[in-house]
Amino acid sequence: MSSTAPKAPIWTKSFISNFLINFFIFLTFYALLTALPIYVLEDLNKTNAEAGLVITVFMLSAILVRPVWGKVLERFGKKLCLVIGMILFMLTTVVYIWVDQFTGLLILRFIHGISFSLITTATGAIAADIIPKERRGEGLGYHAMSMNLAVVFGPFLSLTLLQFTTFTVLFMIFSVIAAAGVIFSFLIKIEHIKVPARKFTASDLFEKSVIPIALIGGLVAFSYSGIISFISIYAKSIGLSGTASYFFVVFAVVMLLSRPFVGRLFDRRGAAVVMIPSFIVFAAGMLMLSFTDTSWMLLVSGALIGLGYGSLVPCFQTLAIQKAHPARSGHATSTFFTFFDIGIAFGSYILGMLAANLGLSSLYLYASGLIIVTLLIFTAVTRKKQLNYVPKEHVS
Repeated sequence: MSSTAPKAPIWTKSFISNFLINFFIFLTFYALLTALPIYVLEDLNKTNAEAGLVITVFMLSAILVRPVWGKVLERFGKKLCLVIGMILFMLTTVVYIWVDQFTGLLILRFIHGISFSLITTATGAIAADIIPKERRGEGLGYHAMSMNLAVVFGPFLSLTLLQFTTFTVLFMIFSVIAAAGVIFSFLIKIEHIKVPARKFTASDLFEKSVIPIALIGGLVAFSYSGIISFISIYAKSIGLSGTASYFFVVFAVVMLLSRPFVGRLFDRRGAAVVMIPSFIVFAAGMLMLSFTDTSWMLLVSGALIGLGYGSLVPCFQTLAIQKAHPARSGHATSTFFTFFDIGIAFGSYILGMLAANLGLSSLYLYASGLIIVTLLIFTAVTRKKQLNYVPKEHVS
């Protein structure tokens, strides 16, 4: 292939629409993740345990139903499922405005988790289908930026708005954002790959070829759950609560700046060249975090974790997509994110118990060790399965 040949574009109208939908969904997810515990404590007068339950119920429903979405996407088409999922997500978001009982809120959260898992499975599968194959690592890296941006803007937006307005207004704003996602879902153009009708089997729940990579990705998510769940508490415990708000800003900025380079390197040189250093940087960031006692150390650890973890997730998703047949991109995506969600859910609980007994600094120390163990597992699996893919176009 000539080096002067034009590259197939990534940022098409369909890709941009899919990117924005994913951003809107995760923006709402992270905003509610931050705001709802406050709502439960202050407006519903419930306990900390009950405040945590509104997060657990959402994640539980997403985990339970996600394995079936691969079959649903295959049968009815990714765009149709995305449109239906977005409409359900929008309607569920609207209902928050009127729910003022804790039991009703739990039921609503369970239903919301179902539509969330459908949409995020569909957007991941659609991204894999519309990105040029020779630029898939780069393109899925850009797609993951939508989640990275939402990690920062979701909590920031909800906490900022709550200083000036009520929860009712907050829920109305995110209902409008969800409605915008519905509009963009109609703008996506993607061919539906028809497959012959057949009986439901175990392969309709999971893509077997993806399971090794999905399991390793779940271990990465397990380690990262300590950041999501406890970084604010940890920063407060070491007297750095004022710096904690900038942790995810640094985290996201580093991810955004490194993403184009990391994606292109993955496509040209293969998985190992990117992922092995990323594991090491991720572990180094967790190790530094365990010894942090100054603001600059907290921010540097955020930068290292953002570079390491932020590079690993889209790489894992790309490997999962590469292992599956194009018609089963939905199955591959749902399998990967099922194990990823399980890693987050179990990690938050198990690491929480570890922190209660050993302290948060020890939590991050042990998490760094788990990342190194995961790296060893990854190198063993990729060597055995020959997953270090390099596109033929880039082989001299």
